[in-house]
Amino acid sequence: MSQRSDLVPVHGRASGIPIAHMRSVFRPGDVERRLDKLPPREHEHLRSTYERMLEKGPERFQVKPSGLPAMDHLYDELPNFHEALNDLKRQLALCQDSRDALEITPMLLLGPPGVGKTHFAREVAQLLGTGMGFISMSSLTAGWVLSGASSQWKGARPGKVFETLVDGAYANPVMVVDEIDKARGEHAYDPLGALYSLLEHDTAHAFTDEFAEVPIDASQVIWVATANDERAIPEPILNRVNVYEVQMPDRDAARAIAARLYSGIRAAHDWGTRFEPEPPEAVLERMCDLAPREMRRAWMTAFGNAKLDGRGRVEVVDLPDAHGKRTPMGFIQ
Repeated sequence: MSQRSDLVPVHGRASGIPIAHMRSVFRPGDVERRLDKLPPREHEHLRSTYERMLEKGPERFQVKPSGLPAMDHLYDELPNFHEALNDLKRQLALCQDSRDALEITPMLLLGPPGVGKTHFAREVAQLLGTGMGFISMSSLTAGWVLSGASSQWKGARPGKVFETLVDGAYANPVMVVDEIDKARGEHAYDPLGALYSLLEHDTAHAFTDEFAEVPIDASQVIWVATANDERAIPEPILNRVNVYEVQMPDRDAARAIAARLYSGIRAAHDWGTRFEPEPPEAVLERMCDLAPREMRRAWMTAFGNAKLDGRGRVEVVDLPDAHGKRTPMGFIQ
């Protein structure tokens, strides 16, 4: 796949990454040949896929750092991910003042549920200023979710990798494979089979989706996988990724996360101005017992309960499961 060297601005991107190369993710000639071979009035979904590819064209933004982006906020927000953040910073530093493309070694985040693994992946996508594809392996059973299913099959469609690259704006999106250890297949399908080639930089250059049967350049995709149990992940996958064991934050770190979430939720809503700038110490102490994923829901419930009582101060009694004194309201942000 070709790569053009001209640079264009990418407005609204993260600090330190304001420009991008334009990179071709497929060859239009390959698409035209496949389109010409389709029988008339057959394979309409496949035909529309090829026509959409030609209409959009092959070029996508390939985000390129113009400097090392600010990451201090991530170290504060994700105190239990410092090892992964350090590796990310090193890889960003290598390419910031060179002609090389951004290259991030695939990452596997191992840790208990609720520790913040998926949140970390989303923050990486925001930091890099690129798009993101998300695949929850626990809710999928078909082996073709990554690589597509043959167009000969009824209801066939392209895989997530193809869709993210062809329908998106970026050649190097962050692709999150959530709960990779819970992948399960049906019959002969291996849900993770496509990753063997996708996680290898050389073979990912010409990844062929089984539905479209047109090679696409997936070599720039930034992979972040999450899992609870390493034992359920095939060895060929483990050999292709950097593995980070993420622990629950200690009490001081959990307290800092809870306080930051309180401030963030309060600042993000107009109704937040009606609440005190800082939560009481007793409430923060109780929040330390929760996993990071549970904290946001707990704060939303507490804000709502306090509002019902006509208070601008959150109390321990407002939190979910506070000795049965409150029924959690289950607010969803």
